[in-house]
Amino acid sequence: MYAIIKTGGKQYRVENGLKLKIEQIPADVGSEFVIEHVLMIADGDDVSVGKPLLSGASVQATVLEQGRHDKIRIFKMRRRKHYQKHQGHRQNYTEIQITGISA
Repeated sequence: MYAIIKTGGKQYRVENGLKLKIEQIPADVGSEFVIEHVLMIADGDDVSVGKPLLSGASVQATVLEQGRHDKIRIFKMRRRKHYQKHQGHRQNYTEIQITGISA
C-alpha cells in the first residue's frame, strides 16, 4: 500500500516505514503528526484518486530529526565586466518516518 502526499509544495510517494526528508515543519523531534493532503492511495489494484484531494484520507508520520542540507554554492559571473558574485545556501529540512496510511 502506498500514497501520494503533498507537503511543502512538493509531492511524495510514501509507504509504511519510509524515511523521508521534507521541507521544514514546526514540530518537535519524536512528535507525531497527520498529513491531510493526500492525492492518491493505491492498495494493489485498488487505486483511489482525489479531485484534487481524497476526503477522509490521511497519513500518520513521526518526526525523526530537524536539520539542514549540505551547502549549495552559487557563483555568478559576467565576462569582461568585472562582476563576480559568490553565494551559499543551506535549506532546512525535517526528516520523518511514515507510520500509517488510512483511507
